[in-house]
Order: sequence, then structure tokens, then C-alpha cells
Amino acid sequence: MTVLEGLPQFKKKGSHDGFYLEGSIKADWKRIKLPHLGWVRLEEAVPDGTVIKNVSVTRTADHWYVSFKVPHTPKQTTKTSESIGVDLGIKTLATLSNGTAGRPRTFQAVKPYKRNKRKLKLAQRRVSKKFIKGAKQQSKNYQKAQAKVARLHARIANIRGDALHKLTTHLVKNHSRIVIEDLNVRGMSKNHKLASAILDGGFFEFRRQLTYKAEWYGSEVAVADRFFASSKTCSGCGGKKAGLKLSERTYHCEECGLQIDRDLNAAINLSQYTVSYTGSACGAANNPTDYSGGVVMKQEANGSLDNHVQICVSLA
Repeated sequence: MTVLEGLPQFKKKGSHDGFYLEGSIKADWKRIKLPHLGWVRLEEAVPDGTVIKNVSVTRTADHWYVSFKVPHTPKQTTKTSESIGVDLGIKTLATLSNGTAGRPRTFQAVKPYKRNKRKLKLAQRRVSKKFIKGAKQQSKNYQKAQAKVARLHARIANIRGDALHKLTTHLVKNHSRIVIEDLNVRGMSKNHKLASAILDGGFFEFRRQLTYKAEWYGSEVAVADRFFASSKTCSGCGGKKAGLKLSERTYHCEECGLQIDRDLNAAINLSQYTVSYTGSACGAANNPTDYSGGVVMKQEANGSLDNHVQICVSLA
């Protein structure tokens, strides 16, 4: 069935529920007054003196959230190092270049989808069994089972987001320059044996959080070229291997005899990665021929930035 142009596209209840409100909005500790709805209880307190001009109310699983903008002044932090390379992976979420050969500095992957995969499978099976084909309205038990699946999906996303927030905040607060790889996540996910583990890591979300947090804390994010051989290159002598299997977790250099953890070797190469063009993220994207070997996103702190604050609402 083709959709004619110009016809309205109506929202479906229960799918991407949310609405936008503006007008006379007041906040009083753990409650907020919304137009047409009145006073609504909140799970978290709103700071005194907060001026709210508009809000967005959205639903995730069976929880409602209200989000609005508040003035946010980033705090400059003392950096412990100038440059650090970050190698993302499956077994370990991130390997940092400031580790040692015997003890690499790593952040373990939480793998929330893998740990909750069986629970999700059983919950989805219960939903399928309660579904009545051809019925105009499904039963209450079906709706309860469907809500349980939604809560489980939300839990998985929250666990993944929490781990990424802790990692990215640590990086931008302690390092003035962070170098990451330009990963082809779409191409990597075509490998059906590794697709689930790759997507479970949230590599794109990691880059997104790192970019805007670097602007808050005055750090610089450099993105290495997609074809930069960080894993195949020796961090000691600069020699390059013709091939490197995924099963080889220790890098052996045939030229200088260096033996080092594969991910640590890649992270050290990233920390030493240099580019000849620096500028804003937009400038780097719009001038692909003005740099040599990669893209750099220069981030400057700005005290006038606004930060989206999301607070859980408990409807009375």
C-alpha cells in the first residue's frame, strides 16, 4: 500500500508515546506543574530557582520521563596526561594506552544483552503465546507480558548507557586529547558471529558521548583514519605485519621481538597518531582534503551550553 503525499500520518498509541508542552510551568522540589495536567509527582527533586520554559514528556516501558533544559557551566579539570589512545573491543570495552605490557589498563565490557538474552527470550515467548490472532483488542495478560519485555529492554539499555557514561566521563576529565578509531560498525555487524557482541558494546554511543563531553571539559577528540593499521603496526619499532588473525591476542613483532597485548599495542599506536589538520567537528567533516590521515574534532568549553536533564515522573 502506497502512502499518498500530503495526507496526515497519525500516531499510534503505545508506540513512541510522548508530547511537548510549553507555557506556565513551575517546579516545586519533587513535583512539577504542567499545562493541562496540573501538579505531577517526581522521583527526583528539581533544584530551587530552576526556570523551565518547555518540557518533553516521554514514555519508556511503563515509566514516564519529563526532560527540560537548564543552564550548565562545565568545570575545567586537571588533566593527568596529554594524549591517550582508546582501543574499543568485544571482550574488553576499552583498552587505554597508559597501561603496561604486564598489566593493561582496561574497562571490562558489561555485555547487558548477552547476560539478559535468555530472560528476554522467555519473556518474548510468553508474549507470543498470549497473542490472539485477529482480535481487535489483546487481553490484559498479553499487555502485562508485553510491558515486562519493554522493561527488560529498558534495563539492558540503561546498563549499557551507565557503563559508557562512566568510561567517557573518566576519559574527558583526565586526558586533554583522546584518540579513537573511526570504526565501520555497519560493516563489522555483517559478521553474524560477532554482530551481537559488537552492537552490545554501543560503539556509536561511546563516540557520541565522548564528543559532547569533551566540549564540556575542554578536551580534544581525534578520530584516526578508518584504514589506519593500529593493530598490525608495532608500537615499538613501527614495523607492520601483512596479516593478523583475530585469534592472535598477543602481538609478536618479527623485527624487534616485541611481545605485547594486541589491544594495548593498538591503543599505544592510537595515542601516537598525528594529523596535520585541526578544527571543529563541522570543519573537519566539510574539509575532507585538508587533513592527512584522519579527522580531528576540536572541542572548546562553553559556559553557555544547555544540558538536557531527564527526571522520572510518577503520575498521581
